[in-house]
Parts: sequence; structure tokens; C-alpha cells
Amino acid sequence: MHPTSTPGRRPAGLRSVRPRPSLRLGGAAALLGLCAALVTGAPPALAEAPAAVTPPVVTADQVMPHLEALQRIADRNGGNRAHGTQGYRESVAHVKAALDAAGFRTALHRFTHDGTTGHNLVADWPGGDPEHVVFAGAHLDSVEAGPGINDNGSGSAALLATALEVAKSDLAPDRHLRFAWWGAEEAGMVGSSAYVGDLSAAERDRIDVYLNMDMAGTKGDPKWLVVEDDPAAAEAFNGYFAARNLSTIGIGIGGSDHVSFGDAGIPVGGFATGLDDCYHQACDRIENVDPATETTSTNAFISTVWQLAAGS
Repeated sequence: MHPTSTPGRRPAGLRSVRPRPSLRLGGAAALLGLCAALVTGAPPALAEAPAAVTPPVVTADQVMPHLEALQRIADRNGGNRAHGTQGYRESVAHVKAALDAAGFRTALHRFTHDGTTGHNLVADWPGGDPEHVVFAGAHLDSVEAGPGINDNGSGSAALLATALEVAKSDLAPDRHLRFAWWGAEEAGMVGSSAYVGDLSAAERDRIDVYLNMDMAGTKGDPKWLVVEDDPAAAEAFNGYFAARNLSTIGIGIGGSDHVSFGDAGIPVGGFATGLDDCYHQACDRIENVDPATETTSTNAFISTVWQLAAGS
């Protein structure tokens, strides 16, 4: 998480309004209903929409190994995974390999900061309406002072677990799903800002919502800080936590990569679990992450992605 919490708001001006995708109806059932109406003279029955797909639920055993891998990467690369380092490059390679094996279309988006080349990792799940994109992201880099396992290995691991559940479930979303792991967030949201800046106006307009995850496994007394911008995303996250008697605190746009999208006029959502005593320090190691909080965060993210992917 970037230390400066800038309450950025999207620029003035109207964003074009496009019709939301609807849940698909059974074509064969509709055709049979119409044929029956022609034979009997009765009004055709409306085909029933398919039942909502229940989002999967993961355990700590499906999330924590990704954090353990990031810790090992930091340990063998000077103790950090910062922009421009071998630790960051290996972090990207680890996530990319998992996504490629799961069937995602991955690409590296290149940018330059402080004279050093960096990369964002972008992954698209095949299918869904490309005119309506649900975009989820988390920053993958750490500060130079430490391995950044809570900030933000925890968000990156939760995002990766979410993407892998999409593949495992062979999800057929109405909206197109895109995931990204950002570089150089700790330098001021550089990677995500460069990515959004390289999008055309039409490409930005296709993104219905961007969801961000930054610091998902805070130990002690986590604060469920929910971004209050896109109404559907905020309702989904708040509803998930409320159903589990976890209180939330609404926050505006500021503090992480969703700022890059919000400032471009794209609706945003997401959450964080608050700062801890090892924030931006060498002690932000695997021991600094609470597996239960990390797992709850991951399942909240999965649930919301499933809801928004269906256009609900």
C-alpha cells in the first residue's frame, strides 16, 4: 500500500452509459415454449433463467502456499521484492506460471520508473462480453525495506487464488474477467497509472468496474476498509462481511491502485484490512499474516467477483 492516501475523485464529465449484460436464458427451452404456443394457442411461457452459480469457498491451504512462495523469493533475493529487482521479476514469473497453467491469456505490460523497466502482469479469462469487463487487481511489489508479505503479497495471493478458482470452476461469466498484478505501486501507483494511461478511451469505457485488494491478511484486529464508490461492489463486499458479523468501515478513493482507475472515470471497489506494526518494515514476513483473515479476504473477493461477473 502506498503511504500517501490521496482522496482522488474521478474528473468531471459524464461516462457513457451502456446496457448491462443480462443473465443468459436457455435458448432450447425458449424455442420449445414458442412451439407449444403455436400448437395450443396458449401464450408462450418465459424460459427460466439458470440458477445463480454459487461461488466456491477456499481454505487457508489454498491461499497461504502462494504467500510462502513469495517469502522464499524474497529470502533468496536480498530480502525484498521491490520494483526493478530480481525478487520482483521472480514474483511475476511465479504468478504468471500459475495463470498460464490454468488457461488464462497472460501478457506483460511494460513501463519505466527511475530509469528501470518494470512490468504489470495482466491475465484475461476467455469468454464473457468484452464490452463489459470486471477488472480485479493487486500490487505485487514490496518496499525495499522488506519482503512485503502482508503489503501486498497478501492481496496478490488472494487475487491469484480467486483467478485459479475461476479456472477450476470453468466459470462462464456474462462479463469478461480480467486480473492484474501491478508493479511499482510503492513508488506511487506507477505501474497501474501507466497501464490506465496507455488505454484508449474506448478501452477504458469497456471496464464496468475495477476491484482492488491491498493488505488482506492483517493480524490482530483487522479493519475491513471497504471502498465506497461503485454501489454494486460496495454492496457485495459489505454484505459478505455483514453476513459473518464482521464490521466494515467505508472509505473513499485513495491509497492504492484503484486511484489510477478512479481518476480515469472508472467505477472502483475493493477493500483492505488495515495497517500493522510491520508496515513497510523488514518484519513484514509470512509470520506477519493471519491465515484466517487472509482466507476470509480471499473468499470475500471470490464472492464479489462471482456476483459482478454475472452482471448482478
